[in-house]
Amino acid sequence: MRPKREPERITELSRLKAFTNPLRMQLYRLLYAAGTATASQLADQVDQAPSLVSYHLRKLAEHGFVAEATGQSTDGRERWWQVASEEGWGFRDADFADTPEGAAAVGAVTRGILDTRTAQYRAYLDQTAAWGKAWTDAAFSSEWMLDLTPAELAEMSDELESLTRRWRERGKAALAIGDTDDREHVAVHFYGFPFRL
Repeated sequence: MRPKREPERITELSRLKAFTNPLRMQLYRLLYAAGTATASQLADQVDQAPSLVSYHLRKLAEHGFVAEATGQSTDGRERWWQVASEEGWGFRDADFADTPEGAAAVGAVTRGILDTRTAQYRAYLDQTAAWGKAWTDAAFSSEWMLDLTPAELAEMSDELESLTRRWRERGKAALAIGDTDDREHVAVHFYGFPFRL
């Protein structure tokens, strides 16, 4: 059995703050999905100048989130980029809650993540008809109201992570053997948080 690979856990405030810029968050997510891309290719997707996109990619590289993709360039004139870790990254609020600056950065990054996820889902909703019946029947959105303890919520989070990791590995294995028929990028978003009436 392969060891479980974990997302990198960010514990340094300066690294977390790299994602307080919404464009950097958007570029990272696009690059993660694409595998590799140039600044020009990403600039087309975000409707920004390639020079601005290149600047933000270099900033992400300074913090270790992206790296140059070797062996991609055919003419050596344009840099290709990739995410530094296919496992991604994460952070815990508690690692930054002891200072106002840390709490503000957590809030900004968390809201940025939510904004990019919401924009991605809105884009899907706007394009639903173009996806066809098989995809629209398979897509889901659900909400559950549960009564849990913090420990139970954490346990459920671990179970959901294991489940989605298994499906991600299944998709990667299929791509590795060339099974690309009817295979698309799929975003799965889960949120679990307490609320009071």
